[in-house]
Amino acid sequence: MPISGQQAIKILQKHSFIVSRQRGSHVVLVAQTPLGKRIAVVPRHRELKKGTIRSIARQSGVNPKELGL
Repeated sequence: MPISGQQAIKILQKHSFIVSRQRGSHVVLVAQTPLGKRIAVVPRHRELKKGTIRSIARQSGVNPKELGL
């Protein structure tokens, strides 16, 4: 079941990401990790496609299963 952009943002916030800025429908989240700064861009769409979810998971380092894959 696909998740929405807002749901993905809430999941990332549970992993210590904070909203840095937004331009249009795209939200940029930032987290400081022991390996350095991580940046993830999440579109606020009603449904995110699988490829978009994979990209968010790769950018953030969060397990794709937690994002609904």
